[in-house]
Amino acid sequence: MKTCPAGIRHAAGLSGPAGHSDGAGVSGSTGSRRGADERGSAALEAVILLPLLLLFVVAVVFAGRLALAQQQVDAIADSAARAASLQRSAGEARIAAGRVAAAAAASRDLKCVPTVVADLRGFATPVGVPASVTVRVSCVVGTSDITIPGIPGTRTLTGEGRSPLDTYRGRR
Repeated sequence: MKTCPAGIRHAAGLSGPAGHSDGAGVSGSTGSRRGADERGSAALEAVILLPLLLLFVVAVVFAGRLALAQQQVDAIADSAARAASLQRSAGEARIAAGRVAAAAAASRDLKCVPTVVADLRGFATPVGVPASVTVRVSCVVGTSDITIPGIPGTRTLTGEGRSPLDTYRGRR
């Protein structure tokens, strides 16, 4: 312990009430030397972090666009299943599902030609027995406008919709 002129005891190396050291490390020479060593570090950090931040933003936009496209494909499948379930025969249902899927994709500005696969076994069940129609829609969506290394230029999105057939309506 060291005693200052005021009679207050301080830890070794400290003098005065403000806690300043006795010259070592407070002078302008040490402070300016530290600043000189760090000159340009902000620019270096920006050069390293900016591309990473930009890549992160592009990845978030890409993931968001894929999620929106997946929701659209799911909605198209639901619409196609509903249209198929309103028909009286499996043949009419298959045609209606394809038409509605193509029209829904065009109206949603989804740039793909949907592939429709319908499970129409419900039309073979007798009237009075609950049945349903399932429609699976696949779309190949282009991602070439947002290019990220390692991600292909297209993605295949698949959605599935199910709609019940009217239990007491005649089927052919």
